[in-house]
Amino acid sequence: MSLFAEVLGDWRVPVEQDPAARGYVDVLLSYPGFHAITAHRILHRLWRARIPLLPRFLANVVRTLTGIEIHPAAQIGQRFFIDHGMGVLIGETAQIGDDVTLYKNVTLGGTSLGAGKRHPTLGNNVVVGTNASVLGAIVVGNGARIGAGSVVVRDVPPNATVVGIPGRIVLVDGQPARVRTALVDMPDPEGMVVQQLAERITALEAKLTELGAPTQARRAPAINPAIFDDVSPAI
Repeated sequence: MSLFAEVLGDWRVPVEQDPAARGYVDVLLSYPGFHAITAHRILHRLWRARIPLLPRFLANVVRTLTGIEIHPAAQIGQRFFIDHGMGVLIGETAQIGDDVTLYKNVTLGGTSLGAGKRHPTLGNNVVVGTNASVLGAIVVGNGARIGAGSVVVRDVPPNATVVGIPGRIVLVDGQPARVRTALVDMPDPEGMVVQQLAERITALEAKLTELGAPTQARRAPAINPAIFDDVSPAI
């Protein structure tokens, strides 16, 4: 696709999707996210042409002017939208699909200093909320939603919603996620306690059933074990 077509697609997104936009001139003059992605489209072509030093230098200038840091080597699809944008960081080996939206202070960062792929791959129609960090050479599936402030260090399936630190799947295809084995090595004391409570309630109900006592009559009214059904795996 031509540079003009890519920039035009990026320009249309905030006009069509952001209620704060007051038309194309407003976006052109006052949207740092649009300025940053337009500059990146040019700098990425310079990077692919193997022009030394200049792409990195100009990317640093863009970072100073917009508060958005995008490595010239990052691969970004069509109709990309950075809303507000201050503090956004996109690493060198990041790959981003079409129709992706990032909010301010999002980090698509690495967890390794080694060479090779070390930044995330985001599929199409992904939304990453304010202050979220997506770290490492992981894959975020098409249509996924990353909640504000989340820290994601493992793959996210398509159409999943992830929230929390560490990130937890709370919805998949619009349905509540069930309890599954943790998918991270990061400590999650809160999640462990909740899962232990759910297991304890199940064991107590089984014991009451063995004793012949009605579980509904013996259960404390303030505790509803069903609330634990949607405890989700960590990402």
